[in-house]
Amino acid sequence: MADSGTKLAVKTESLAERASPSTEWRPMETLRRDIDHFIDDLGKSLRRVAFGLSGGDGALLLGNGSLWPMTPAADIVSKPDRYEITSDVPGMDEKNIEVKVSDGMLTIRGEKKHETEEKHEGYYLSERRFGAFQRSFPVPSGADADKIEATLKNGVLTIIVPKAAEAKAEKTIAVQAA
Repeated sequence: MADSGTKLAVKTESLAERASPSTEWRPMETLRRDIDHFIDDLGKSLRRVAFGLSGGDGALLLGNGSLWPMTPAADIVSKPDRYEITSDVPGMDEKNIEVKVSDGMLTIRGEKKHETEEKHEGYYLSERRFGAFQRSFPVPSGADADKIEATLKNGVLTIIVPKAAEAKAEKTIAVQAA
C-alpha cells in the first residue's frame, strides 16, 4: 500500500475572518477606480465646456478648477513668396476676430457670444454661451508686416504674410574643403 504521507489540517474561515477588500492588494480594482475617477472628471469638464463656464480671462474652467485656454489649432506653411497661417474658427464671423501685428508678434483674438431665447406655451428657454481665445506667433524676420492680409471663409481664418524681396531670394552657398 502506498505511503499515506503527512496529513495536513484543513483550515476553514468564516467571512468575518477574511481580510477586507481595502486591506488586500487588488491591482484591477485600483485601476478600475482610477479610470472611474478620470471619466467622472472628464464628464465634469465637458459639461463646463458645453455650458461655457469660463474664468475671468476667457479661459474655460475644467472640473478640477484648472484653466484651459481655448486656442484654435493653426497650420503654418512657408511658400516661396509668402507664409500662410490657417486656423479653424467655426461659427465665428469677421467682426468677432481681430488680427494685429505689434512688436514683431502676430496676434489673433476672437470672441464668440451666443444667446438663445425661446418662449412657448408651457416652457421658457434662455441660453447664453461665451468664449474667447488669443493666439500669438512671432513674425519671421524676412516678412513684410505692412502687407499682411486676413480672410475668413466657411469658418477657416487664413492669414497671408508676404515675404520681403530679400527673403524670397535663394542663394546657394558652396561648401569648400578645409
